[in-house]
Amino acid sequence: MFKNSHRHFAALGVTLCSFSPMANAAQEAEWGIAAVWRTASIPFETNSEDTTVSTFIPMMFFKNDYVFLDGTMAGAHLYKTDDKKIEFNAITRMRHIDVPKEEQNALGGDTADYGVQVRYNIDDTWHFDSELMTDTDYRKHANFRLQGMLDFGDLELRPNVTLRYKDDSFNSHYYGSYGSNPQDINGAFDASLGVDARYHLVSNLYLLGATNIRALDNAAYQSAAVKDRYEGEVFVGFGFFNEKPKSKSAPRREIGNTPYVRVAHGWASPSDMGDILTFKGKRDPYDNQVSSIFYGHPLTDELFGLPLDIYLSPGIAHHYKSEVQDAGTEFVALIKAYYEFTWPVQMRLGVGNGLSYIDNITYIEQQELDNKEKRPSHLMNYIDISYDINIGSLFRQDDLKELWLGYSLHHRSAIFEASSQFGRIKGGSNYSTVYLQYHF
Repeated sequence: MFKNSHRHFAALGVTLCSFSPMANAAQEAEWGIAAVWRTASIPFETNSEDTTVSTFIPMMFFKNDYVFLDGTMAGAHLYKTDDKKIEFNAITRMRHIDVPKEEQNALGGDTADYGVQVRYNIDDTWHFDSELMTDTDYRKHANFRLQGMLDFGDLELRPNVTLRYKDDSFNSHYYGSYGSNPQDINGAFDASLGVDARYHLVSNLYLLGATNIRALDNAAYQSAAVKDRYEGEVFVGFGFFNEKPKSKSAPRREIGNTPYVRVAHGWASPSDMGDILTFKGKRDPYDNQVSSIFYGHPLTDELFGLPLDIYLSPGIAHHYKSEVQDAGTEFVALIKAYYEFTWPVQMRLGVGNGLSYIDNITYIEQQELDNKEKRPSHLMNYIDISYDINIGSLFRQDDLKELWLGYSLHHRSAIFEASSQFGRIKGGSNYSTVYLQYHF
């Protein structure tokens, strides 16, 4: 049914990495990072006793005049009218496929669609979206959505109602092909109603929640694969965002951190993260290596009043060909925080989390999952842990104060089988890298 659906995340990986240093680095950006737990009903006739399926979803948020991240959606602004009433956007969005969790790895897990969006901003509160979307096999659907932004002080609500049209191939594949008797069904409209909520607790900490219910069309509901007409989902979690301003007209706070470029090279290890960070890691006997370049876009220079430099950091990595693997390209986007201290020279500790998409699974990941008889995932969670030293401080040279030399752990993982979008697997890869990072 959903074989090779991990390929659908290629569009997501490319879009997430299409950032450039175009926003004003002197002001705090609009940003956020969150972790949510999604629970959804299973609409299909299954052999499982489970009626719901859950997944853990790390999310990133960012917005400027050119690109945006909004949880499970990413995109680029292509055109806006002078009055900003009408927008044309290129978008990609994660779409969950709700089957029993023990079947998700074999069937390919979740997927992602990409397409174009036309947004009409009715007023400051409401907008209407028209979207034409497809998966990578050109199964198409269209969304027509009315959504609002209601501000009640610490509580923000985003109610929405959506009418979705699915063509024959989309409806047949995603609602007629589950189980042993796949069937072709006609295209049709279905409808959903939902609300997203965000509640400001204190400083940069927020609670997140959402709920949505969809009523399937008759063509999908009468399919032999489908049991229930209604699909329901609930999200709960927390996140870190800009501290809520006292008024909408308040200017953004000025920040002191500056953009950077980081160039790194590293070596694979079959050891897990804990062993590597405690100096017990082993070298990959096949000497698999990776080179990467990352750009750091400054978001803010404090969190909860603490001096933390936080960046949105898209990057690209090249995995070299070896005797056990072909070359591959990895696209990464993460939000990373640095804490700087002097002991006795300027040093920094850094930690970041985001997404990684690779076009060719590396040997380190493949052999681990082959041993577990699991299908690998091209999309995974990404973690970056680093330590660096300021070269100018080390050699007492002011003209080198923007240059840092450091170590970072380049880590891909699937969050211990907790995430359907990462293939419901346990495993990943680690690379110990050395880097030079220049701030400008």
